[in-house]
Amino acid sequence: MGLDFINSTKRILENRRTATAEKHRMSPAAVLLALYEVEGDLRIVLQKRSQLVEHHKGEISFPGGMVDRDDESRLHTALREADEEMGISPDDVSVLGRLDDTPTISDFMISTFVGTIPSPYTFTPSEAEVDEVLLVPVTHLRKPTSFRDDVRLEAGEFHRMPIYVYDGHVIFGATARILEQFLSLTKDAPL
Repeated sequence: MGLDFINSTKRILENRRTATAEKHRMSPAAVLLALYEVEGDLRIVLQKRSQLVEHHKGEISFPGGMVDRDDESRLHTALREADEEMGISPDDVSVLGRLDDTPTISDFMISTFVGTIPSPYTFTPSEAEVDEVLLVPVTHLRKPTSFRDDVRLEAGEFHRMPIYVYDGHVIFGATARILEQFLSLTKDAPL
């Protein structure tokens, strides 16, 4: 698996100060940005959410969700949710580090953990929560043609919003902002 990229990513995440927002009024949530190899190509595991979930129906997201009272940490939340939603066993995840926390317009504060999972892997998505598993190549996301900026007017102010496209899917919102942060940090890491 793109060991140079993985090792570079781990070093980058270990050697930076992560901006966290542990004290805030938003609902705490956590996600897993999982790197996965398919035929020698590193991919990011995403999901298309079902129409049965409470929030963000039909949107593309990372596996993850809200922090439960029984969760020991935000990392525990991300791993628990990845297991519940995608069948990714916490024991199979090698955690590389953490990205900056990301607020959402739906009042969540998302903590993102980056990790790898072994290949091949048998995903077992929850029928109630996941309509489709997407394995998006990092090489695709690095292409200028997969990305565009959008500008939205919110509360009388303009806000820049990144948008990615992949295989007929539009990736926007917090998921796109997390992808943008990850891709920016790893832009010089060799694939």
